[in-house]
Amino acid sequence: MSTTDKARAASDDNGHDDEESPAFAWLRSLGPRGRRAFAGAFGGYGLDAYDFYALPLSMVAIAAYFHLSGGQTGLLVTVTMVASGVGGALAGVLADRVGRVRALLATVVTYALFTVACGAAPDYETLLVFRALQGVGFGGEWAVGAVLVAEYTSARHRGRTLAAVQSAWAVGWGLAVLVYTAVFGLLEPQTAWRVMFFTGALPALLVLYVRRNVSDAPAAEQRHTRRSPAATFAAVFRHGLLRTTVFASLMATGVQGGYYTLATWVPAYLAEDRGLAVVTTGGFLAAQILGAFLGYLAGGYLTDLLGRKKTIAVFAAASAACVLGYTRVPEGADALLLVLGFPLGFCMSAIFSGFGSFLAELYPTSVRGTGQGFAYNVGRGFGAAFPALVGTLADSWGVGGALVFGAAAYALAALALLGLPETRGRELAHVTVH
Repeated sequence: MSTTDKARAASDDNGHDDEESPAFAWLRSLGPRGRRAFAGAFGGYGLDAYDFYALPLSMVAIAAYFHLSGGQTGLLVTVTMVASGVGGALAGVLADRVGRVRALLATVVTYALFTVACGAAPDYETLLVFRALQGVGFGGEWAVGAVLVAEYTSARHRGRTLAAVQSAWAVGWGLAVLVYTAVFGLLEPQTAWRVMFFTGALPALLVLYVRRNVSDAPAAEQRHTRRSPAATFAAVFRHGLLRTTVFASLMATGVQGGYYTLATWVPAYLAEDRGLAVVTTGGFLAAQILGAFLGYLAGGYLTDLLGRKKTIAVFAAASAACVLGYTRVPEGADALLLVLGFPLGFCMSAIFSGFGSFLAELYPTSVRGTGQGFAYNVGRGFGAAFPALVGTLADSWGVGGALVFGAAAYALAALALLGLPETRGRELAHVTVH
């Protein structure tokens, strides 16, 4: 084998590519091990979305079953997100201490187990506890999976590759809507919501795949071989990382506050404010989900082309505009509501495309899982205030009126970008603390 061939073979296995750039060069450049890691992270995040949406899609039925107010209903999502903030931060530390794959397995098992438990909850208080425990695993999966894949990926394709992982959310969301439409179409609401949660056992199949086929990237493996000092939360607040951690957490708070406000309350808005039936609601959500899937992929290309900050800023503004437009469609104009669902899903998802690459590039390998897990999930925890606020105000303002706070969340995200550097083109092995 020639020197050139050897170099090309090595680049294929280690996640670096040659200068050619066909449409799927990002996938080819991962190498065999990287592609298996991508499959594990993609599946984990897609099923993460499926288990999350078991609640928003069932909220009207759950509220009726337990006789809940809007505030109590919103609290179910808020508790999930606050717990996910804690779980995600802990999973990041775990990933730096025991490895990315082991931490990934722990998060998937946790969110699957407690999603199923939610279906057996005898009362509201028990459901609240189980949903919080589900949130611990739910919060950790993305942070760990994104770091796992990022460390297999070259700087040139990192935005597109991590955006493809993000697109799994739309796949899981779409699967959840299909199952919701079937389950609620066949069963009475008081039984259907429990069955919806029971289907959350699906991730058990993924655990078998990850255990047998996925391993950490060489850089992460070498760190554990050298027995480097254990990562701690304090490490991401050291001089040189403090500013990054604070502003990255604020950015994540705004983006996720806006996203989860919409993810939580749009199904209720369609059912209550617009009076749409289950099957019709599923059709309207399908337009939003298709937009979301394409938004993730398009956002990935833009984040590599324009840079991380510009892409997030553009879609923060576009998402805020879509929220305001979607909730002000006049009565009787349901066709316009269907049309606007596509750009709403596109923009609110495309803004996430650069998250995996941006956060990974802000931190050195020794604390990458800790930093990314902390910023993303603390942002998710604080962002939980937005769905809760909408739930509280929905009783008096209506869901559509209260959704305006989703636009305010996106404004916060745009402002937070002012305190962060642009990282496009940065190799992860060269990230240092300044």
